[in-house]
Amino acid sequence: MKILVTGAAGFIGYYVTFQLLSRGYEVVGVDNLNDYYDPSLKQARLDQISRHPQVSHFKFIQLDLADVEATANLFKKQQFDRVVHLAAQAGVRYSLQNPNAYVQSNLVGFTNVLEGCRYNHVKHLVYASSSSVYGGNIKMPFSEKDTVDTPVSLYAATKKTNELMAHTYSHLYGLPTTGLRFFTVYGPWGRPDMSPFLFADAIVNNKPIKVFNHGDMMRDFTYIDDIVEGVIRVLDKPATPQEGGTGPYRIFNIGNSQPEKLMDFIGIMENAFGKVAEKEFLPMQAGDVKATYADTSALGAWVGFKPVTPLKEGVERFADWYKRFYQ
Repeated sequence: MKILVTGAAGFIGYYVTFQLLSRGYEVVGVDNLNDYYDPSLKQARLDQISRHPQVSHFKFIQLDLADVEATANLFKKQQFDRVVHLAAQAGVRYSLQNPNAYVQSNLVGFTNVLEGCRYNHVKHLVYASSSSVYGGNIKMPFSEKDTVDTPVSLYAATKKTNELMAHTYSHLYGLPTTGLRFFTVYGPWGRPDMSPFLFADAIVNNKPIKVFNHGDMMRDFTYIDDIVEGVIRVLDKPATPQEGGTGPYRIFNIGNSQPEKLMDFIGIMENAFGKVAEKEFLPMQAGDVKATYADTSALGAWVGFKPVTPLKEGVERFADWYKRFYQ
């Protein structure tokens, strides 16, 4: 089976690629290697993949999915069986500064992927959505049945739009699509713009941690291994129509279902690095939300899996990697 992984040099894409190769699949990885964050970290992830025992089953192509012709040619030439679409312009705060990047990557790029799947008989498209689609929702835990019509950032709006676009292609063309709403993914090889990385950098380099909303925040931190296990289990079970639905379309939350107080998370980070951090308490940032909490019962019913890694264990693994990689 041949599988396309977009964003293969990204955080989640790297792990998904590694696990698909371990399971014997042929994998084509695509990434534009942009400079949203340090491209050397992306290259380091690709270097890790190059050491995989099954690397002969892996092909990497540097490509911008917003390029209509290049993406169409990729699908036509490679003839993928299934697609894991993880490439996107990430980050809530950056969307306030550079909205066009989100339009090109998350909307134009996703359209090109959908068209590639449509015309080349892809049997299942699994794509990254986000817990950000829940916007200012204050009902806890977040359920896939909740209304998600009030995004509070452009990033969230593009992810909700992706879900609508996928539904349209499932309805019109019978393309099985599954969207996964990720909840605060963390772990080794993580993104430098995410809180674990930012906090680690501040602690190690004796800089103050920026603590937004004066610390009154909660996040459903989800360890990367759990995310990848969920992605692959879902990939192996193509979407079917839901009751009352008109196409093979599914949406699932994937989170730890155990929100943690931000200050408790910082405390675990401090313990892992053996150092107390200076803290700079700040107001809530535009586009941010106070709390996230995933109801994962639908995912459990569909593929028999829910994330299980305790936060302390996951943070310690991240800290061990960070020390090795940067020190």
